[in-house]
Amino acid sequence: MANHDEGPTDLPARSWWAVVRRTAGEALDDELPDRAAALTYYGVLSVFPALLVMVALLGVVGESATRSLLDSLGQLAPGPVRDLLSDAVRQLQGAGATSGLMAVVGLVAAVWSASGYVAAFIRAANAVYDLPEGRPVWKVTPLRIGLTLLMMVLLAVSSVIVVFTGPLARRAGEAIGAGDAAVTAWGIAKWPVLVLLVTLMVTLLYWRAPNVRGPGFRWLSPGSTVAVVLWLLTSGGFALYVANFDSYNKTYGTLAGVVVFLVWLWLSNLAVLLGLELNAELARQRAIRAGLPPSEEPYVEPRDTRRWPAALRGRVSRRTHRLPRGTDDGAWRGDGTGRGDGGPGR
Repeated sequence: MANHDEGPTDLPARSWWAVVRRTAGEALDDELPDRAAALTYYGVLSVFPALLVMVALLGVVGESATRSLLDSLGQLAPGPVRDLLSDAVRQLQGAGATSGLMAVVGLVAAVWSASGYVAAFIRAANAVYDLPEGRPVWKVTPLRIGLTLLMMVLLAVSSVIVVFTGPLARRAGEAIGAGDAAVTAWGIAKWPVLVLLVTLMVTLLYWRAPNVRGPGFRWLSPGSTVAVVLWLLTSGGFALYVANFDSYNKTYGTLAGVVVFLVWLWLSNLAVLLGLELNAELARQRAIRAGLPPSEEPYVEPRDTRRWPAALRGRVSRRTHRLPRGTDDGAWRGDGTGRGDGGPGR
């Protein structure tokens, strides 16, 4: 019987090598570069609605908060990306206030538009796990909206953390009696906090997007850790490249900023999908160690099979009675629950 508290260290070196090898191969078989491009498309459609919501929230704090956010943006993204997003935020600010009803309608439309990215990620996540979508629309749509709202809340919290620096942080420190040392420490600590928030957003997508049942929420997984590290490395490396080479300006002229933004967004989505692929291959390897034939799919237990063909549902149902128990990351178990030690399904 498998240990339900298994982690990255429970697999022997040989199994880890198989996971790494299959992750690289499946990344190509699952067409992750193309899926990252699709996510980039939906991401572009979602950026400006998300900015609209963010500007509305920052408007409550004041214009100085938005300026602080724009000043800090350059530390997180390549220069042309910073300029593009800064111009978009300023245009949204310059649009002026609208009536209460129109503002609510606009925010609802913005949330729905931004949820297109989450819907695309759900499809990509199911493809990574080689699992058809079995959840009905009335379950997927609330999930899509809920994840979008949660992502926006976390983005808003990230924005507050970013703007809560410099003079604003000093004024707040004086108000609560904190000294300059505390303000300086916060200026350093806010970046690790932002990384943790990014990790949380990635983990939430990994947890709820695919049609995979598991034990519950986990703050960290090997995939989310790899995804965030890859995102930081690619963002930093790409920003360094853009800052020191003029090839984009020479090739694309006035469109260079847009192209740099798209490439950066594509690299970011590819990093997130690679992390998800790693988690999927870990689940496959644990299912194989639990008794599943290496070539058999699906290798994880689905949350819902109502939209599956009857033949596939029957094959999956029969399998749950002949496999030994799996692991706590969605791999198959003999009792058909796919849950770790009795916790809620994820």
